[in-house]
Amino acid sequence: MRYRYKTQQWIPYPTELVFAFFANPSNLPMLMLNWQRPRLEEARIVPPPPRPVTPEPTHRLRSVAAGKDSVITLSFRPFPLSPVRMPWESVITSFVWNESFTDSAVRSPFLMWEHIHNFTSETRANTAGIPILGTVVKDEVDYVPRGGDEWLGRRLHNQIIHPMMKRVFNERQRKLMLVLPAILGSIVPAPSHAAD
Repeated sequence: MRYRYKTQQWIPYPTELVFAFFANPSNLPMLMLNWQRPRLEEARIVPPPPRPVTPEPTHRLRSVAAGKDSVITLSFRPFPLSPVRMPWESVITSFVWNESFTDSAVRSPFLMWEHIHNFTSETRANTAGIPILGTVVKDEVDYVPRGGDEWLGRRLHNQIIHPMMKRVFNERQRKLMLVLPAILGSIVPAPSHAAD
């Protein structure tokens, strides 16, 4: 049976910087659960089209980006204290600078996994009323778990897989707000015309 998981998060950084962070496969392990001990095993990077140059110099981040047809292989512990590591290999199937990219698993615990990452600029006011140029990161995952007949598969999904998906994405969102300030620096308020 096919399932869909959707979530979103507003991040107080410009889209160009947030997209560049996510497009670099080396950053993925730092957003995963600590007990998984994630590792980037291999990244066969296919360069994306030329990066658009934003007129704002502070919104430029020179970094590696995995374009369409890149293959990324991670390994991680499937459960706490596991003595074995599980491989997860994905291919980037679409890539549009500062808008979206999609990864599809070719080797994973799932029969099918497609993860669409969407990025949209959005200015919001902070608690002092100052407009902050930020990014809404939307995740949409279509997946088919492994496991038995429809009844058993549905129970497995509802009791184990869906709660784990929620935990993984909640942890990713939490860690993102800790990691980005260290990488990108302090939050810079957007110019006042950005709120118009």
